Amino acid sequence: MAKIAYLECSKCGEQISGAQPQTICPKDGGSLYVRFDLAALQGKFTPDSLRGRPATMWRYHEVLPGDVPVTLGEGFTPMLPSRENPNVYIKDEGLNPTGSFKARGLCAAVTMARQYGLKKLAVPSAGNAASALAAYCAAAGIEAHIFMPKDVPLANFVECKAYGAHVTLVDGLISDCAKMVNERKQAEGWFEISTLKEPFRVEGKKTMGYEVAEQLNWELPDAIFYPTGGGVGLIGMWKAFDEMEQLGWLKRGGKRPKMIAVQASGCAPVVKAWNEHKPVAEMWQNAHTSAAGLRVPKPYADYIILDILKQSGGTAIAVSDVQIFQAVEEWASHEGVFASPEGAASLAAHKVLLEQGFLKSTDRVVLFNTGSGLKYIDVIAQALKIES
Repeated sequence: MAKIAYLECSKCGEQISGAQPQTICPKDGGSLYVRFDLAALQGKFTPDSLRGRPATMWRYHEVLPGDVPVTLGEGFTPMLPSRENPNVYIKDEGLNPTGSFKARGLCAAVTMARQYGLKKLAVPSAGNAASALAAYCAAAGIEAHIFMPKDVPLANFVECKAYGAHVTLVDGLISDCAKMVNERKQAEGWFEISTLKEPFRVEGKKTMGYEVAEQLNWELPDAIFYPTGGGVGLIGMWKAFDEMEQLGWLKRGGKRPKMIAVQASGCAPVVKAWNEHKPVAEMWQNAHTSAAGLRVPKPYADYIILDILKQSGGTAIAVSDVQIFQAVEEWASHEGVFASPEGAASLAAHKVLLEQGFLKSTDRVVLFNTGSGLKYIDVIAQALKIES
């Protein structure tokens, strides 16, 4: 695995040692990026280095933290060409351990937690991060303390209990769960592993960017549609593109994808901030959507997400729950992909941006399905009025 050169604040640029566990920048609360000595890897770690390596995210171990990974086989998910449109690819993250893309980030975070000797991890979650943390903590022999909204999809709750996690169901949103973790963590001895309040979940998620490049033969697509709650994957992929340029795998200053942040119309803080040309989002009031992972009233690193949209020439778009569940049904019946509601939002958003002329049908795009529909059986059955 790679040796961490330092951690860098995403706001002020402060460099902090990675020798001890860190959360956020002590100066301004900015999210921390993990930095490696990429110059030393140039010419030594190349695309040819990947030949014959295991089809997991750890095939990129030179740019991942940790000495010994706590792995369940996460990553290198299929890039499926659409049967409906030859220029569309579906990156199916539902085939990860615990059925979602959250496995990547929590795998990296738990790997480093074990290396640091941490004994108790706590997370607020809308569902899938909770089950991923519970699984990796079980594999690592670490206590998992999970706070989830009480209306979380049943599969997430059952998984967490089965993995032996300590689960608290909260009458509220993920923001209310986060408040409870923050209030209790010091007294309970928990290390908080919330979205972008520790540096390693981004490292796991950035492997999606490496995979997109590798699976498309090192030619990046015109656009990437990413369901955006906390936005870790969007931030991680942008970091991956930067790293690949520094490694010489991609041309410096070359074409990068338009990054498209997809949200639900019942909870769209990033879309609102984008449309109003604001650098940060406001807390979304009365958040509601059946796509649980998109029910994040204010992402912690909203300022990074909005900056990436601007840099990439991308945009932020909200789709309704009706559009989302139509897309769930369409992907299942036309593509054979049973997507999570959050993932299906990518398909709905792509349709809208084609209609609006933001993209052309000839543009090569990647739509992220962030999780398996099997995690949402109760939610999808109700939405599609499916009865036994």
